[in-house]
Parts: sequence; structure tokens; C-alpha cells
Amino acid sequence: MKLSLIICTYMRPQSLQQLLQSVQLQTVFPHEILIIDGSVNQETERMIAQKNMANLRYFLVSEAFRGLTKQRNFGLDQVASTSDIVAFLDDDTELSPTYFEELINAFVNDPRVSGVGGIAVNENGWSLTVPDKKYDAYRYFQFEGFVYKEGQRNVVRNYLGLHSNVGPGRMPEYSHGKTCGFPLTGRIYEVDLLIGMSFSFRKRVFDSLRFSTYFEGYGLYEDADFSIRALQFGKNVINTKVQLKHYHHPSGRPNPYKYGRMVVRNGWYVWRTKNPRPTFKHQLKWHAITLLLTGIRFSNTLTGSSKKEAFTEAVGRIVGWWSLWFNRPK
Repeated sequence: MKLSLIICTYMRPQSLQQLLQSVQLQTVFPHEILIIDGSVNQETERMIAQKNMANLRYFLVSEAFRGLTKQRNFGLDQVASTSDIVAFLDDDTELSPTYFEELINAFVNDPRVSGVGGIAVNENGWSLTVPDKKYDAYRYFQFEGFVYKEGQRNVVRNYLGLHSNVGPGRMPEYSHGKTCGFPLTGRIYEVDLLIGMSFSFRKRVFDSLRFSTYFEGYGLYEDADFSIRALQFGKNVINTKVQLKHYHHPSGRPNPYKYGRMVVRNGWYVWRTKNPRPTFKHQLKWHAITLLLTGIRFSNTLTGSSKKEAFTEAVGRIVGWWSLWFNRPK
């Protein structure tokens, strides 16, 4: 199967160079590599020119196409018509040598699969369960012989009965799912949501769908929105053999206030995309969890290391929540 790789980047030449070095070490090499650069200088372009990398095409886009959503859609317009799979990667990732080999295998081995996501091994918090050890169900989540220690927000949700009632990667009817991901079992798991740092779909999906223009700008949760809409073409899966590292480069991210506001408003948008007519109970749960998480973020102003950022983000969440009552996303 022919695979096209799209990497959207903005002012991160060093991170992108590290990613491309890991691409060069792949056991299966992409049919084409499209770099969609929204930078406002030529540093990334100069780095690309020095690499002389096979199958690579570079595009420095104008302001009209700048931003993650626009750059992704621009890249899709450049994909070869002969491609079978289109893969996206964040520019601050680094791949294991068999990344594309295992990615293609997931599509080849199951024709029902239309979307595949990978695992960030440096963020994986799972460990093997210890025999005869008892784990507090409110503080630990157990799955297939592995255990995951829940973070503060999920511990509180568990105690209040607001935890997700479906597995990792699935979206409950009140939207707020489990954030633990999957342990490195080597297996493939069916999910609703794929994460934009590492996701791919059959090209026929992109022949019918594009990333929503609602998310133009930073694009928070646009990967979730696309994953949900792509379910009409088949199933989405996480392949735990598709492995990479994700470094979360701090540049290019919105300020905490804007981020907090987007968490709520974009979260509401994605929830209603999956569940356009929720029951009163599910609406109540969504709002309760949203306010709970906002309260926890406010508490981080007293307990966290980045007190100002926590307060600013929490204010953004409150403003975002109030805005839903008179100006809902469309």
C-alpha cells in the first residue's frame, strides 16, 4: 500500500529535523512526504534544502493557509491520487523504526479499519499489575494485566460517580472519556477517537471529508471531531505496535486563557458532533464534569508550580462555559 505522510509545522526546524531523521530510519519508507510549513521565516526551508531527502515535497504556505486546520487541508489537496493511506504526524514527534510498517499492517490485516492511531511511549503511564496486590478502584484503572494510576481529576470524578462508563479511546454519551490510553500489549483496540499527533486514514476517507473549518487557528480537538465523522467509513483503532515519542514543544501554543476557553467550547462542539441530542441526564453530567475540571484547575493556583497559568486557564474555562448559554458553537 502506498502511504503519503503529511507533516504540518510552524517555526520548529529543530523538532522537524529530529522527526525527519527518524523517518529516514524506517523499515518501510513513505511513498511521499509533504511538509506544510506555516513559518514566517526561512529557517525550516533552509533545513529542508540541506537534507536532500527522498520523496519529500516542501510547501511554504502564505498567511491565508496558515494554522493547523488550514495546513492539513492544504496538504490533503497535494496528496498523490495513487496513495492508499494518508498519515499525519505532529512535528515534535520521533518515530520508532517500524512505525510505518506496523501502521500499514493494521490496514492490510483488517479491511474494516479506516483509521489507525499510535502510542506515545514516553507518555505511557501503564505498568504490570503486581500479583496479590490490591488496587484502590478509585485511584487505579486495571486493564489486561496492567494498571494505570489515575490523575487528580479522574480520582475526583471516580469518587463522584462521574467517571467514563466506556473503555479508553471511547466517548461516553456525556463526552468526557478516559485519558489513560492503552498499555503496550502489542494488540489493536477499537476506539472512537484518534490523536492528531499520530493518526492516519485510508485516502477514501479524505476523498469525502476534510478537517472542519470551525477549528481554524490552533485546532484544539479537531482530531477528535474528524475521528468521529470518519467512523461512517469503518472503524478506528489504536495499534500499540505503532510507537513514537511526543515531546510537546511549547512554541506555537495559545495563551492559557484562550486555551481554557477552547477546552470548553471545542469540547462542547465535539460532544454534540458525537451526540447531537443528549438526554437531560447526559447534559447534566457534561456540565458537572466541565465545572468540576474548572474547579480543579482553579485549585492548581494554590498547589501547582505554574499558578498564574492555572488561574488564567481556569478563567478561560469559566468564560467559555458561560458563553455556551448565549453563543453556542455552530
